[in-house]
Amino acid sequence: MTARLPSDTLLDDIKQLHPLLIDLSLERINALLEKLGNPERRLPPVIHIAGTNGKGSTAAFLTAICRAAGLRVHRYTSPHLIRFHERIMVAGEPISEAALVDALEHVRSANAGAPMTFYEITTAAAFLAFAETPADVAILEVGLGGRLDATNVIAAPAVTVITPVAMDHADKLGGTIAEIAGEKAGIVKARVPCIVGPQTDDARRVIQQRATSLDAPLTLWGADFDCHVERGRAVFQEDGSLIDLPLPGLRGRHQVVNAGVAVAAAKAFAAATSIPIPEDAIAGGLQSVDWAARMSPVAEGPLRAALAADDELWIDGGHNPAAGHAIADTLCGLQEQASRPTILIAGMMSQKDWRGYFEPFVGLVAQVITVPVKGAFDEANPPEELAASLADAFSLKTAAAPDIPTALAMAGKTSAEPKRIVICGSLYLAGAALAINEGVATRID
Repeated sequence: MTARLPSDTLLDDIKQLHPLLIDLSLERINALLEKLGNPERRLPPVIHIAGTNGKGSTAAFLTAICRAAGLRVHRYTSPHLIRFHERIMVAGEPISEAALVDALEHVRSANAGAPMTFYEITTAAAFLAFAETPADVAILEVGLGGRLDATNVIAAPAVTVITPVAMDHADKLGGTIAEIAGEKAGIVKARVPCIVGPQTDDARRVIQQRATSLDAPLTLWGADFDCHVERGRAVFQEDGSLIDLPLPGLRGRHQVVNAGVAVAAAKAFAAATSIPIPEDAIAGGLQSVDWAARMSPVAEGPLRAALAADDELWIDGGHNPAAGHAIADTLCGLQEQASRPTILIAGMMSQKDWRGYFEPFVGLVAQVITVPVKGAFDEANPPEELAASLADAFSLKTAAAPDIPTALAMAGKTSAEPKRIVICGSLYLAGAALAINEGVATRID
């Protein structure tokens, strides 16, 4: 019997099928899915999530809420942080190595060497794994955009969700908020309820036009529902009724928004499918949510051990201007609780808006130490160049380091007083940091 290839080798081979990481189209994925017997048509009811910021956190909140309600949950997200298996959660657990290999081999055989992006192949593998395992709900996070994203082959989801739209991937999605919103709104389907998070006027107008043309009922943040903090609790309000909830388990005021969008989506899903999701499951899900690298504190491990006992260490994977504002806002809240020098250990991919991302930190951080970002398809900003650019643009104190451990050692020596250190700027960097801290090999694609 021929030994089966491990998933790492299969994933490496798949990368060679198409020269581009991103080549937005539905033609290739539709043809492949047809060869596979259209597994996307055999999924449980789908919640499909697009947006620029917060879609991963919203998917995590929805996963936790559904699981607290006793539902079996499939979930597809990207990218992963440490292991590819994180992307495909089958009935509540990351896909096993054996199941991943089975799905990849099946898809690769059906594809027969045709040009196909890495993301398209792996999306097809996820759908195949989901179709073969019973579940009550499938939560699908769009990879990029929406209209031409490989996940947008789902003809009739139960609910669609559009989280806040902001400038990102302008080279692929358009140079204005309205253009980007048009791509995100591509997931809206005829007569399928759509939950819409906070938006600019331009984005909201585009989404509403798309929904009107398809007779898709919209539930809009600020008009139909909202979620806010009151006396240390999260208050969800919809149609004049209130639900008193615990604060979400993810830190930051922006996570209250994400939690509110998830609650609205969960309620819409229950109404659309007649699958009950009681209020105690909503409350339990908000508290039990697990989503790494979203202003996550690091309490133990090799990275934490490299710092003084009174130092804080945080990891966040946000990488666009809106994420920079959200992180800075969270840091301001932490400063109000306990003021201390804040140091960023940061790396960023070259196509990202570094100026927009770092501007909110001016006057808030004592220093930025830049590091390489490795393991991604796209090129990263060289740390020396990024450090020089930040110093020139914002008069920030900067330094460059060859790796995360060296940067931590440098940060630890900046002051004798307790410090707040944040590793940020890229999900790839966040994944590398988590891998170091868990003592495992990282593989970020």
